[in-house]
Amino acid sequence: MLKTFRIGGTHPPDNKLSAGEKPVMLPLPEQVCIPLSQHAGTPAKPLVAKGDEVKTGALIAEATGFISANIHSSVSGTVSKIEKMTDSSGYKKPVIVIDVKDDVWEDDIIRDEQGMAARYQLLLEQLSPQELIEKIKQAGIVGLGGAMFPAHVKLTPPPGCSARTLIINAAECEPYLTADHALMLEKGEEILSGVRLLMRAAGVQHAFIGIENNKRDAIDHLSTLTGKVKGIEIVPLKTRYPQGGEKQLIDAITGRQVASGALPISVGAIVQNVGTVYAVYEAIVRNKPLIERLVTVTGKQLAHPGNFWVRIGTPVRQLIEQAGGLPDDTGKIIGGGPMMGKALVSAEVPVVKGTSGIVLIPASAAQRKPVRNCIRCAKCVHICCMGLSPNRLMNAAEFKEWEWMKQNHVMDCIECGSCSFICPANRPILDHIKLGKNVLRATAAKSGSL
Repeated sequence: MLKTFRIGGTHPPDNKLSAGEKPVMLPLPEQVCIPLSQHAGTPAKPLVAKGDEVKTGALIAEATGFISANIHSSVSGTVSKIEKMTDSSGYKKPVIVIDVKDDVWEDDIIRDEQGMAARYQLLLEQLSPQELIEKIKQAGIVGLGGAMFPAHVKLTPPPGCSARTLIINAAECEPYLTADHALMLEKGEEILSGVRLLMRAAGVQHAFIGIENNKRDAIDHLSTLTGKVKGIEIVPLKTRYPQGGEKQLIDAITGRQVASGALPISVGAIVQNVGTVYAVYEAIVRNKPLIERLVTVTGKQLAHPGNFWVRIGTPVRQLIEQAGGLPDDTGKIIGGGPMMGKALVSAEVPVVKGTSGIVLIPASAAQRKPVRNCIRCAKCVHICCMGLSPNRLMNAAEFKEWEWMKQNHVMDCIECGSCSFICPANRPILDHIKLGKNVLRATAAKSGSL
């Protein structure tokens, strides 16, 4: 029987149009714009200035706190300016702009395949957990599922907590997205090596890789490979959104439920995305920082949906051009998946570490439908994977009852969008919930309780 989480959930149409498409290497852009804030926490501090020459993989901005991440150049060339530009959030934020020249890499980054298996085994045996975590930190690795939480922070539990289980999120439950699926088929052995490195870093003996059952070929492929690896289990999951949520994945695989306001480590679990695992392998075995990632570019009107290896800072426009160009009837460009992603203000927005996909929505499907009165059907309550009452939280936001929202656990909302998706009255439930959360965060920050 396929495993899944206990509360709520839905199954939007898969629309995995690019499934089965092998990853393609995107040509280098003429210029990259690398944001200083492409991770949860405080922005990185620039280490370069206008006119500086940099190599691919060079450290160009350093973390400024525990919850922060280093930034590396994804290309070689000349720093042309450091300025503010609109990123995927829709706000203007500092970026380092680099004019691209020949692709010259930092000397310590290993690019050939010879001797990798022996080198990996040696590092696995010789490096201590603290040394592994430090290498992950120096490489600027963050969660590649979209949240972009620094990986080294997850591997450093707070006092009184310890990890018992490592869980790899390979569910890729968002409709349309297939980058993780393609990665598992192409880099299966490296992913399993990355899992073992993370197991050693976290000090655990068991790891589970959760994969939704609509990726049967990836399940079979990794299951075959894990026959040679001790302590790693492939867990087929029911295809159900939002299976990839941390708390939902922990519930599905271990049966443990994370309490309201608590972190996964409270039940002994550390969750990392499968793309993050591959980045960890690259960082430790090849000394390669996080400078590129696999991105799905897709849409029903797009000529050639696919999965592309792309350098961080590349404009989204170039990805769309590689997939056949922007269809004339495009009404919206979504960064991420259609459920949790955000509409981009421009195709000039740069790819960042958390860019899992680019979804083009036709104009006919991009317009919101007329909002009607709530009919008290309770579909949003039934579907909520966090056991909340989304309809009542929206009503509270409309009347600015912020304290009531707080008391009724609005901060537990993972913003999966299921409530808005299922609502027959087309009510913007999630928009109001986000508003309430933002107000409460701002109030807590002002009072110093955040």
